[in-house]
Amino acid sequence: MSERARPQAPALELGALIADPETRIVVCCGAGGVGKTTTSAALALAAAEAGRTVVVLTIDPARRLAQSLGLTELDNEPRQVHVPGAEGELHAMMLDMKRTFDDVVAAHSTPDRAQQILDNPFYQTLSSSFSGTQEYMAMEKLGQLRASDQWDLIIVDTPPSRSALDFLDAPNRMSRFLDGTMIRLLMAPSRAGFKFASAGFLLFSRIVSKILGGQLLRDISAFVAALDTMFGGFRERATATYELLRRPGTSFVVVASPEPDALREASYFVDRLSADHMPLAGLVVNRTHPPATAALSATRAAAAAEEVLEAGGPDAELAAAALRVHAERMTLAAREQHLADRFTSAHPEVAVRTVPAAAGDVHDLDGLRTMAAELTGADADTPTGTPRTRILPARRG
Repeated sequence: MSERARPQAPALELGALIADPETRIVVCCGAGGVGKTTTSAALALAAAEAGRTVVVLTIDPARRLAQSLGLTELDNEPRQVHVPGAEGELHAMMLDMKRTFDDVVAAHSTPDRAQQILDNPFYQTLSSSFSGTQEYMAMEKLGQLRASDQWDLIIVDTPPSRSALDFLDAPNRMSRFLDGTMIRLLMAPSRAGFKFASAGFLLFSRIVSKILGGQLLRDISAFVAALDTMFGGFRERATATYELLRRPGTSFVVVASPEPDALREASYFVDRLSADHMPLAGLVVNRTHPPATAALSATRAAAAAEEVLEAGGPDAELAAAALRVHAERMTLAAREQHLADRFTSAHPEVAVRTVPAAAGDVHDLDGLRTMAAELTGADADTPTGTPRTRILPARRG
């Protein structure tokens, strides 16, 4: 497909999105390693400076995020970040999966029953390493934050899952686990009474004991019996949180790097959001490499470097090196633009924002503020005049 035939992506206006008082939740999602955490923190900072009272919930345990926010550490409770001159407030927190699960248990059962559950070996394994628990607990924490009504904007950095779809699947996966055949069989004695369930349960337990081991089966049975009264609450919250993501006021921002795998994952996520009727704001293509100018093509820059060397002179080698660097940058930018164009060809309705790679790691508020300016600046307001929807300007013929 020629450049002229490629559809031009709509502009993703993130500044207007986070400043809109009707926007209450922004979910940043995508493949691992694409900069979701930094994007989330930068958007939260921009929102606070725009006058919002915002909390950013991150799943990334890296301490550098806390350091970039001027905090010694992040934990499971929101901490206020001092932002000089901000009209609003910025709070940040890092999900502690097990502590969140413990809090859910304590909040929805009696003290004796809660302690019985917390001390159970199977629960300790489930709450810290069961597949999908991290994603589900992120959803639990989101529901808690929204219910408190303390913040007018919540920004969620989704877990670094193997698949971006895991976050959306987490509530239903947990519900399916609680409704599973084994769980229902293990619950039978506590629900129906041992006399009615003992024959079938003993046969079942003998079979499962050979597979799992007797002690593990006893731990699971005790856990399920203790948790029985909470099962309905898990289902209700899973359903409520899932519906919360579909309501007006929630927006998903898909983050990707200009790499085939990351953009392929972003495409899957866009398709899933569309299928589930969830509100997509658009795609952030992070860590791009736009050239300082697009007026000189890679081919012409490489040829000019050779000509400069042939002509000689005191600064010939330096000038030739600069031209070769520009040629390499143009080649890289063209590759990245080609990948972004392929995404837009498949999803012409999805708004796009490109964000240049930072010179180094973002390690302080100034670095976050620089990234926030790239995320929220006007589409056409760039030094080169190339709109922020693109890495290179579109060809005109």
